[in-house]
Amino acid sequence: GYLMRQKQVQGFQTGDRVRAIVPTGKKAGTHTGRVAIRKTGSFNIQTEQGAVQGISWPYCTLLQRGDGYGYHQIPTTQH
Repeated sequence: GYLMRQKQVQGFQTGDRVRAIVPTGKKAGTHTGRVAIRKTGSFNIQTEQGAVQGISWPYCTLLQRGDGYGYHQIPTTQH
C-alpha cells in the first residue's frame, strides 16, 4: 500500500458509518456499513453481508463519524 496525502476525501474518512443508496448497476441497492476511502472517491463499504467495493462517494450519506469503535446493527422485532 501507500500513504494517502490527506485524511479525508469529500468529507468522508475511513471508519465512518455510511449508508449508500445506489440506484442502478451491478451494485444497485442500499448498503450500510463502515467505509474505507480511496483518493479517487470510489469507496469500499464493509457491511454485515461482506464488503462492497467501488461505491462512488455521491451515493454515500454519513450516519456516524468513525470514533475508533466498531458497531453493528441488530434487527428488532415488534410485538
